[in-house]
Amino acid sequence: MPFITSFNAADFLSTAISLLVAFGLGALIGLERQYRQRTAGLRTNVLVAIGACQFVDMAMHLAGPDGAVRVIAYVVSGIGFLGAGVIMKEGANVRGLNTAATLWCSAAVGACAGADLVAQAVLLTAFVLAGNTMLRPLVQRLERMPRHAEFGEASYEVVLMVKAELAAELQDRLAKLLDAAKYPASNIEAEERGESLAELTATLVATSVRPEDLNAAVAQLRQLPGVTSAGWSTRIAD
Repeated sequence: MPFITSFNAADFLSTAISLLVAFGLGALIGLERQYRQRTAGLRTNVLVAIGACQFVDMAMHLAGPDGAVRVIAYVVSGIGFLGAGVIMKEGANVRGLNTAATLWCSAAVGACAGADLVAQAVLLTAFVLAGNTMLRPLVQRLERMPRHAEFGEASYEVVLMVKAELAAELQDRLAKLLDAAKYPASNIEAEERGESLAELTATLVATSVRPEDLNAAVAQLRQLPGVTSAGWSTRIAD
């Protein structure tokens, strides 16, 4: 039988050790994810780690280091499809990016174990755990800090309340005035507000503005016939 002739006890022991290392380290990463009640928890991270480990280990035994390098390249790209499955978009928010990145790192841990780089696998696991635990208080502190538009990208909106019968005309004038102020709008939406009023919302292309410039533009808009109120708002991007 091919199995009997090809079986090598030393190779088998090496594979077993690699899988045990990948299992243990993947479990450490997965425990933290399970404790945080993330989509990809203990079992998922373990399976990713031992799967990557076995693919790389098999390539090492069949084709040597060159074969392992080729398989690692496929593991790196292939794990992206699995990571995409845990990323969810809820309105303007995107969830699961950290979980997907953790899965990617679990695959790297498994690949290191499969390539017999056990020390590197242990070191990488320590860094993954540090990133998911030690950095959490820092992230929470940053999220609680006041945000200022000048320090990051933001989306800006100019909002007008206008007489409904003049909405179309004022929409064109709003676009021209914003262009003249060097803050063109990517789109302008009109929505009815009762029988006599309409709301015009212009989303600006710019992700950074000078407040005094927008204040001046809004002051001009307030003077237009048919405009009952005008203002602008900002939302810092996540």
